[in-house]
Amino acid sequence: MIHLVRKAFFGEIPMPVVHIDTEFKFKEIYRFRDKYIKRLNIKLIIAKNEDALRRGMSPVMGRFDCCNALKTEALKQVISQYGFRALLVGIRRDEHSIRAKERYFSPRNLDFKWDYRNQPAELWEQFYQAKGEDEFHLRIHPLLDWREIDIWRYIKRERMPVVSLYFAKNRKRYRSIGCACCCQSVESSANTIDKIIEEIESPAASERLGRLQDKEKEHMMQKLRSLGYM
Repeated sequence: MIHLVRKAFFGEIPMPVVHIDTEFKFKEIYRFRDKYIKRLNIKLIIAKNEDALRRGMSPVMGRFDCCNALKTEALKQVISQYGFRALLVGIRRDEHSIRAKERYFSPRNLDFKWDYRNQPAELWEQFYQAKGEDEFHLRIHPLLDWREIDIWRYIKRERMPVVSLYFAKNRKRYRSIGCACCCQSVESSANTIDKIIEEIESPAASERLGRLQDKEKEHMMQKLRSLGYM
């Protein structure tokens, strides 16, 4: 997403970038983030739900409660604090069945809620743009129709930097990366971009196989997203 923004604005990133930090991310993620915000001159906003962290919120209290407090509530707080009216978000339909219900332009109301039951069709370039009085902010999903393999082919073409966790080490790698305590590696020998592309072309498992919050309870992701989760 950041790479596309830079291309659109001739090498510049004219808007702030928000990182929702739960403090449970992989150390490799933090190193990667800190290295490239300096290289790309990014105005970074690190959003945390400090109150929840002080109270000891963690996955041991339940992954739904943890995700809702440290991700959804942190996102709500930063939107309110900075008065953002639109967010560019890098979600994709093929990641998760509930994200498949999304649209390119997705309004959120004053309670930050997403009405997943009311998703009008978007045909060709006739994208839905809400202008109702209860609309608080708009989420825009430029990568919505990209697939996992499209991402990797684009990374290869553009020679983009990639977090090392995606590459196999000791026959293990991560396909989807979130909090370290809620992600599991998958069996793989793909230690180069070409091998990752070859592996994805004939997948034996879904991209989010290692994301434990997807498995804890039925419809957990749908409930989280209806409350404002990415």
